[in-house]
Formats: sequence, C-alpha cells, structure tokens
Amino acid sequence: MHEWLAAKHILAVRLDNIGDVIMLGPALRAVKETSPNARLTLLASPGGATAVPLLPWVDDVITWRTVWQDVGGRIPFDPARERELIDLLAERKFEAALIFTSFSQTPHTPGYACYLAGIPLRAGESKEFGGSTLTTELRGAADEMHQVERNLRLVEQLGFVARERRLTVIIPDEARQAVSSLLERAGLDPAAPFILLHPGASARARRYPAERFGIVARHLARSVLPVLVTGVERESTLIEELRQQAPNISYLIGGTTLAEYAALVERAALVICNDSLPMHLADAVGTPEVILFSGTDYEEQWYPRKVHYRLLRRHTACYPCYLFECPIGLPCLDIAPEKVVEAVEALLSEIGKSDMTQATFLPGGRL
Repeated sequence: MHEWLAAKHILAVRLDNIGDVIMLGPALRAVKETSPNARLTLLASPGGATAVPLLPWVDDVITWRTVWQDVGGRIPFDPARERELIDLLAERKFEAALIFTSFSQTPHTPGYACYLAGIPLRAGESKEFGGSTLTTELRGAADEMHQVERNLRLVEQLGFVARERRLTVIIPDEARQAVSSLLERAGLDPAAPFILLHPGASARARRYPAERFGIVARHLARSVLPVLVTGVERESTLIEELRQQAPNISYLIGGTTLAEYAALVERAALVICNDSLPMHLADAVGTPEVILFSGTDYEEQWYPRKVHYRLLRRHTACYPCYLFECPIGLPCLDIAPEKVVEAVEALLSEIGKSDMTQATFLPGGRL
C-alpha cells in the first residue's frame, strides 16, 4: 500500500451529521500523523463541516449536499449540481480518496463520483458488489463494530498508523474563554459545577420524551446540581415541552459555535443526552455522561469509550430498528424519570463530584 502513503493530496469523504465527523477524528489523525506532508481535505455536509475547527488534522473542507445522502427527498432534482461536484473534485487533482461509511451505507456511489473526478486511488468498506468503483475494497465488518474502529480499520489497512484510538477534539482557546460569559448569560455561576442536559436528537425515534427530561431536570436542579438545558432554535417546541416541567432552571438555546458548545460540554460536571452529538462530544472532551439510548442502532457502534457513563435503554424485540420515526410509541425509551435521576446520582457518586478530571479516562459502564 505504498502508493497510499506516497499520496500528497488526499480526500476524505464523510457526508453525514456532525457527530459522524467527530467520530472520524482518530482516522483523520492517523492519516495526518503518518503522512504529515500530505494535504488532507474533507468532503462534508454543511452540518458536518462545522466540526472541522475541532479537528486540526484537516487542512481544508469542501461543503456539499449530495443526493446519495439525501434523507426524505429534500434535495431538488438537479443533475447539473452533481456534475458540478465532480468538476470541483477534478479541479483539485486529488491523488487518493478515503470513503468513510457506516455499516449500512455504500461507498460505491461516492466512489463512482471520485472515479469520474479522476481520483486514481479510492478505498472503502462494502458488503456488496460495486464493480471497480473502488481500487481498494475492504470486506464489510460486523454490523456491531464501533464506528471509530470501522473508520480506523480502513486507514490501517492502507498502511496509516493510529497512535490514538479514542475520540479527541482540540478546542480553540477563544472557545474556552467564551464559556464563562455563556454561563452568565444563562444565569449560572461560571465557577460552580453544573449538569448539561441536551434533549434534542436528529431523529424523533432517538428522543427521550421532553416532558420526562423536564421532570429529570427539575429534580436534579432541586437536589443535586444546577442544570443547564441546551438546544438549537429549531427545537423550540421540544424545549417548550421540557420548560413546562422545569420553568425555573437555566436554558441556553442557540447562540454558540460548535467549538464553544464543545467547551461548554467540557466545563460541565456531567452531560445527560440522547444518542446525539453531545454524547460524542462528551466522550471526546472527557465529561461523564448519562445517555438515553433508543433502539434505532446497535449501542456497540456508538457508545463512549473513554469516560464514565451510564447507558439507559429498554430491551425490545424490534432492536435495532434503524427507523427515524417510531410507529409504536418508543418502548425502548420508556424509562421512568426516577431511573434517570438514579443513574445521574450513581454516576456522580462513582466519580466524585469534587474530582471530575480523574474520572474522565476510565472505563464506562451500562445500565
């Protein structure tokens, strides 16, 4: 695989959500540390591209929405747009393309785009026949393989050496400096510990009921630690449902960059969230977490690997369902708020409220 290590202009393709790009970090780091003189460009979705400031191994980013990653037919029919992407990739004269996918995605469509763009080396993992769209094709790994390991498996097969397998993000100093003012804006003491609760997720089937999150937040704020609820503007309905149960806690809705949000997660004593971006950020920055994990995916693919955590999920016959909408009322997330509170209290007791740092790189666990 000497030709891969000799490549000086490498394209990494990952067109999913922000969390998927964060989980690509160890593989990108392996490529850059093995070939420090190579220029590494990431092809990412608009959301995924926002993670690049946290991944210093990326030299450049191309932001694009592609039809093969379109969920629900939201991208208008426009073949010219797709040809424009191929022309753009061809202009960059990439020597190699690393196509990263989850267990259920095909690398052959982006591989074909890279083929048309004249990229001579194209690698990906697949369980299906795709002709010669890829020049190096790994046989698909087990569905349950952790996504970080799936990404690393690809680059290691090509000769790149991974010296760090844990999630890591590099938070800019200015983002850390902004945290105190963000906490003050939310009505919290910047010097005091707090719990960060994020009720959102990209799919409805991954969201623990907002009113139950509100009950959890109200109890914790009253008897454990102050709670900061975070979200984005488009989640206003979700936040309002939570606020009805917990009107007197702190809220920070929008108004942060991803780097600032990562710094906020880093500052928190503990994070409570769904299977969503904060789960990956907490793992990357070393913050303990309690996760409400629905049955949409194998938990083995996504769970935190370097922090103390509790993962809560009801076992159901339909696990994993891979659905964005649950037709039967989310039985996998039918977890009493009291159980969530108990998990938070147990985890805080385990790590010690006064010394969070010592616990951040110890093994996690599940409930």
